[in-house]
Amino acid sequence: MSNLITSQEGQVYYISLNRPEVFNSFDMRMSKELQDELDHCSQSDEIRAVVIRAIGKAFSSGQDLKEATAPDAPDMKTIITEQYNPIIRKITQCPKPIIAAVQGVAAGAGANIALCCDIVLAAQSASFIQAFSKIGLIPDSGGSYFLPRLIGVQRSIGLMMTGERVTAQDALQMGMIYKVFDDIDFTKQVELFAHTISQMPTRALSHIKELVYQSLDNNLEQQLLCELKYQQLCGNTQDYKEGVCAFIEKRKPVFKGN
Repeated sequence: MSNLITSQEGQVYYISLNRPEVFNSFDMRMSKELQDELDHCSQSDEIRAVVIRAIGKAFSSGQDLKEATAPDAPDMKTIITEQYNPIIRKITQCPKPIIAAVQGVAAGAGANIALCCDIVLAAQSASFIQAFSKIGLIPDSGGSYFLPRLIGVQRSIGLMMTGERVTAQDALQMGMIYKVFDDIDFTKQVELFAHTISQMPTRALSHIKELVYQSLDNNLEQQLLCELKYQQLCGNTQDYKEGVCAFIEKRKPVFKGN
């Protein structure tokens, strides 16, 4: 059985974690396969939006602890530097919008891989758990970076120390995720959302992603200069010309992603 199931519908590329028997926990093989798929998404001109989702009852329970504790297990440094840090870098540096579609539990590294995506959509029954402290570890996979920026320092420390389960609705209210949909039509709503994103001006979305990450380290003057740089780049695209023409002609724009 493949660790990942992939498909493309229009210009949306779907990556489904496929280890449902172990709640889609990550082993070295699945981590490397996900890295390869993210490289493919970054490089393909036929892909304008990416959805990371999962098969089964859970999004991901994080690290496969059986692999991590086996007699021939990789050490902690290898697990983090070869499995998780490359995934986080590839998601955040991908020039395409990446959507996490979370159903069931997202725990440990599984939660933090979801939270580093550009947009997180969750089913009503989903939940998020910073489970690391329960086994004597600290959050990795970018958790200590993303979570405080999403929900603030005190809430982040509380959730990281206690390993408290956060429901989808609570995650929405505290700003951890973008939207929650009913379980019964979650798949349909994710597909509609991803299709909409894929029809938007892709290069502008890529620059939005870059701008937001740069703003985390820039002062106001530096950020204003970044906005100038990227606005000039966007102003030279065909999608900008199409957007203006469509506005003037009072019609829906047809963006091509260039």
